[in-house]
Amino acid sequence: MPHSYEELRAAALDVLAGRENVPLGGAEYERLSMSIGQVFAQREGRVQPGNFGATYPLDAQDKETFNELFWDLFRQGIITPVLNNNNQTLPLRLTRLGQQLAQGQAAYFFHDVSSYEAAVRREVPRINEVTLLYLKEAMQAFRAGCMLSATVMLGVAVEHTFMLLLEVLEGNAKYQKTFASVFTERTLLQKFNKFRNLLDTMLKALPAEIREDLDTHFAGILSVIRTFRNQSGHPTGKIIDREQTFVLLQLVIPYCRKQYQLMEHFK
Repeated sequence: MPHSYEELRAAALDVLAGRENVPLGGAEYERLSMSIGQVFAQREGRVQPGNFGATYPLDAQDKETFNELFWDLFRQGIITPVLNNNNQTLPLRLTRLGQQLAQGQAAYFFHDVSSYEAAVRREVPRINEVTLLYLKEAMQAFRAGCMLSATVMLGVAVEHTFMLLLEVLEGNAKYQKTFASVFTERTLLQKFNKFRNLLDTMLKALPAEIREDLDTHFAGILSVIRTFRNQSGHPTGKIIDREQTFVLLQLVIPYCRKQYQLMEHFK
């Protein structure tokens, strides 16, 4: 049965740190791959007693995942793929993420907290620092393999951004009366539904920039992230996988950008 990216990453770090008793170690690519295979065999009870020369290579799918993991560890500065300047000829190929980027399928490129913050600030220069704090925490949780925590942090960030929009409306005498019924609602979902209904009545008066993709980048994304946040924040037992979380990390950026466009219009 194939192992997850996070399982391979944890096993690789155990080998590299010397926490696992494996003879091959992790001094080079193939040795590390074979060592991870042996770690899994030991943990899963597949080691053959008395057969000290047996090897337990990763299966084809795990090898594919390991290849991407190896270069992730390199990009993150955890390992270096060469021992010295005499072996610098290394083959290159696109990862799955790289293929998406090359084909224009990935709108935002990031791989750690710093690059994620840079992507957010580039798209939303006026992002609130408290909102950004939760977004960075979400990315940190994602990198640590804590998908449920990352999803909850993203939910907090989108809700906080929406509440900032309501504060702008409540502080503007021109719009206070129009949106008064929103402020009196008890739950965030009720506030959002009321706001969205009122916003629909004034769509024609909104600038074209705000109207463009409004349903997708505002209502649609908020609904998706709140759904995942609720699934993660309550003991449902539902597992959020890495790919889903990565998509949510990307979706929150256009959501925040649309929210700040609305804030600028209503301030």
